[in-house]
Amino acid sequence: MKIKSSYEGLQKSVRSLKTPGIEAWENQYPDKIYTICLEIPEFTCICPKTGLPDFASINIEYSPQKYCIELKSLKMYTIYFRNIGIFHEHLVNKMLEDFVVASKPRWLKITAVFNPRGGITTTVSREYKR
Repeated sequence: MKIKSSYEGLQKSVRSLKTPGIEAWENQYPDKIYTICLEIPEFTCICPKTGLPDFASINIEYSPQKYCIELKSLKMYTIYFRNIGIFHEHLVNKMLEDFVVASKPRWLKITAVFNPRGGITTTVSREYKR
C-alpha cells in the first residue's frame, strides 16, 4: 500500500510559476570581468508540507556581461515567495532560471542556507556558466 504524502503534487507546476519580473540595467563595462555579490539575509517562503514559514539567507554571486540586476526589482521578486509553498531545491532552481533570463550573466551561483528545521540546516546551491 502506497502512502500518499500531504504535499504530493504541490510542486508539479513550480517551473511555470508567474513570478514578478527581475529588471536589469545596461552594464557600461561589459568588456571587464568582475563579480557582484548580493546577500538577502531575511528571505522567507512557506514549507509546502507543513505550511509553516521557512527562513533563509540567499547569496547570489554573478559576473555580469551586458546587464546588471536592478536591486529594487530583485527585492520585489524575493518578497513574492513569502506566501508560496516551495521546496528549498525548487526555489534555488527557479531563482537561478529567472535570474539568467533577466541578466544573461557570464556565470552565476545562487546559494540558499535555510534555518534549521527539526535540527537540520539545508543548504542548496546551483551554478550557471555560459
